[in-house]
Amino acid sequence: MERNDDKCGVAERGDPRQKVTQAASRVRVVLFDIDGTLIQSGGAGMKAFERTASSAFNAPNGTKTLQFAGRTDRSIVRGFFEANRIQPHAANFQRFFDHYVFWLDHLLPRLSGRRVPGITRLMTNLRALSEPPLLGLLTGNIRLGAEIKLRHFGLWEPFQLGAFGDNHEDRDTLAEIAYQRSCERLNRQLHGNEILVIGDTLLDIQCARKIEARVLAIASGAFSLEQLRAANPDWAVEDPGHLWVNELCQ
Repeated sequence: MERNDDKCGVAERGDPRQKVTQAASRVRVVLFDIDGTLIQSGGAGMKAFERTASSAFNAPNGTKTLQFAGRTDRSIVRGFFEANRIQPHAANFQRFFDHYVFWLDHLLPRLSGRRVPGITRLMTNLRALSEPPLLGLLTGNIRLGAEIKLRHFGLWEPFQLGAFGDNHEDRDTLAEIAYQRSCERLNRQLHGNEILVIGDTLLDIQCARKIEARVLAIASGAFSLEQLRAANPDWAVEDPGHLWVNELCQ
């Protein structure tokens, strides 16, 4: 791995994680967040939320005060319901997401989104390892929303498992679901340091710690490199394409 901080923004490992990440177990599963980690959608998700609030619930400014970064879709929708005094029952959640995926699919081709710089190279290098890890998703997106986004950018097919925002509203619980699904897929109990979580927010780092996983934080916009480093991930970078994957996974 290149160690030039000015070029690739690599953070030194902090003491609380050093013993764990230097253990003998090799990474068997890599779990990716989506927005800000794999792709930058050009704001398609937020705009789809706005269009849904207006068209389905007659609340044209209903999402203005909501926080999106790192949160699950269900928790964002619940916040929208609370802010606009809408009953948070199952039918309203279903109504919201039915409209949301329509708008998401409609907006993505009309906005200037892209893959996060370096992510294609990182994924290619992971799959080229002599013992490549399973690639999975750990995302607050509902599953259909995740698929719509990643298919648009040609990134859906590589992923073999996932935990999604419609599995649970709490991101830490999603990490536990992703951990259990990884164990089931490999048919054995995994140690935390056999899993690498890759994300771009402080909540990604937090949920990774819940399952004692290694963490790679990508400073792609939502949080600065300094903010991410302060949360003590194992690595923090601006361009993941410069990383040496053998060090990430050994």
